[in-house]
Amino acid sequence: MDSIDVNSVQEIPTETLAVLSEIGQEINASLNLDQVLASAAQQVRRLIDYEIFAVLLPEASTGNLYVRFAIGHRTEVVENWRIPVGDGIIGTAAATGQAVRVGDVTKDRRYLPAVDQVRSEIAVPLIVRGRVIGVMDIESRQLDYFTPAQQQILTLVASRISTAVENARLYESAQKQAETLLLLNEIGREASSSLEVEEVLRRAVELTKRLIDYQIFSILLYDESAGVFRHRVTVKFGQRVQEKSTVPLHEGIVGAAAKLRRPIAVPDVSLDPRYRLLNPETRSELAVPMIYKNRVVGVMDLESPQLNYFTADHVQILSILAAHLAVSIENARLYERVARDENRMERDLHAARRIQGALLPRVPGPEFGLDIAARVVSSRELSGDLYDLLRYGPHDLGIALGDVSGKGSAAALYGAVAVGTLRSLGSQKPRPAHMLHALNGFLGERLIEGRFMTLCFATWQQRQRRLRVANAGQEQPLLLHGGHCDKIPLTGFPLGIFEDVTYDERSFILDPNDIVVFYSDGIGDAQSLHGEFFGSKRVAQMVTENQHVSADGIADRILELVDSFSSGQHPSDDRTLIVLKVK
Repeated sequence: MDSIDVNSVQEIPTETLAVLSEIGQEINASLNLDQVLASAAQQVRRLIDYEIFAVLLPEASTGNLYVRFAIGHRTEVVENWRIPVGDGIIGTAAATGQAVRVGDVTKDRRYLPAVDQVRSEIAVPLIVRGRVIGVMDIESRQLDYFTPAQQQILTLVASRISTAVENARLYESAQKQAETLLLLNEIGREASSSLEVEEVLRRAVELTKRLIDYQIFSILLYDESAGVFRHRVTVKFGQRVQEKSTVPLHEGIVGAAAKLRRPIAVPDVSLDPRYRLLNPETRSELAVPMIYKNRVVGVMDLESPQLNYFTADHVQILSILAAHLAVSIENARLYERVARDENRMERDLHAARRIQGALLPRVPGPEFGLDIAARVVSSRELSGDLYDLLRYGPHDLGIALGDVSGKGSAAALYGAVAVGTLRSLGSQKPRPAHMLHALNGFLGERLIEGRFMTLCFATWQQRQRRLRVANAGQEQPLLLHGGHCDKIPLTGFPLGIFEDVTYDERSFILDPNDIVVFYSDGIGDAQSLHGEFFGSKRVAQMVTENQHVSADGIADRILELVDSFSSGQHPSDDRTLIVLKVK
């Protein structure tokens, strides 16, 4: 018998109605679905003594019925059975929304054998607001075991179970969603915790597994230069494999997801012409693009050997995860590019510093009648300070010390151009004022916004012991003469700002043991921890106190005192000096 004959419906005993009321209260006492189903099975037994009991619910992905709770069924049935709506006695009850009672299953072609020696079966749909949400199924090894009265009672019990099951499912879904959101939040933090691409990808494999029980999972990153997606990580059935194949842009499910910039779920890849066969076991696929600043940086691709495996929940979860990973991967890739650039720049700077050091002039020997020392302490890899010693003749010398505005490679390059020009002009042996005028003219013709330099230039004639000096905005040099150390009072416009500038020049006849110190502002402007400047007076005092020391000794002691004054802090500006001591 498939349904109840209205003429055969019997009046339900009062005792049974009381039990039904108690059943409703008991079943609705919990929002845990497993507890609800276990309680339902226990309460049904109070009314009908059964051997085999099951509640089947529809899968979200396929709509097929699966065993959510069972008593008396084999493990393989519980784990593996999937019944399409409309198939078998259970599927018929789900499709029609009516209870189905079969007295002898051996004579019913719809019967799907699940338990040995079953003879009768009754399947009652669980209905909420006119919608079938599952089926309660009871089987017996006795022929014609279930009566119309029992069918009527089970239908009433099912109406009470249905509400409890739906409430429990909604609660379970909400709880699962809340847990998923918390997990996604945690995953977002974890994915952003690394700045190495490989580490981010490794974490992505682990994090995705915590959310979706995948069988085949790949992350493909877009290679802009080649216009293809390259496999960066692939996991097949728990094992990480090396996948060397590429996916051209806009080809396959992966390319389609990237082109449309939205997830694509394919329930049956054999029916989709876009599918590219890489894994013969694949039956369904889900591809989700990873988008960063409106640019597709990669695609997350999941494959399953089951048809219709991926659900709307999977799409939503993977979309959120893809957004997190897109940012993390792009940050990691940007960091790697910056690290590569920094390493390259560091190598270049080291090479440039070696070259700059090699280009510094050698200190001349005694042929000029001078004890000479020169020092440079750079605040960065490349110095913006410069000095040069030009041979004006067998016994005559040109001395230059300058400072380019700014720091780093740009200042060093500007200084290198100035030194080259200085040496070119030096062949004409101009006097200091003329040298500065000519150099300023050259730099003025090639004005560079924000770039200029200060320079002090002097010439030394050994036979007359004559020192001529001109200054273009550089620190005023110190002259120790007659036991007193004072500044040489010369000023002037820096080079490279105004095109037509003239410079003053002073001339001195020096005595043996007189000392001249040229130095950059990195020495005078050095600060203590209290913000006090080192100043020129301390330099003059140091020279006076050490006038009997060699030029090298004076240079070293000045730098040592400056370093001690600033408590060993790294120089904020280059420190350069030249010390001349007349023999």
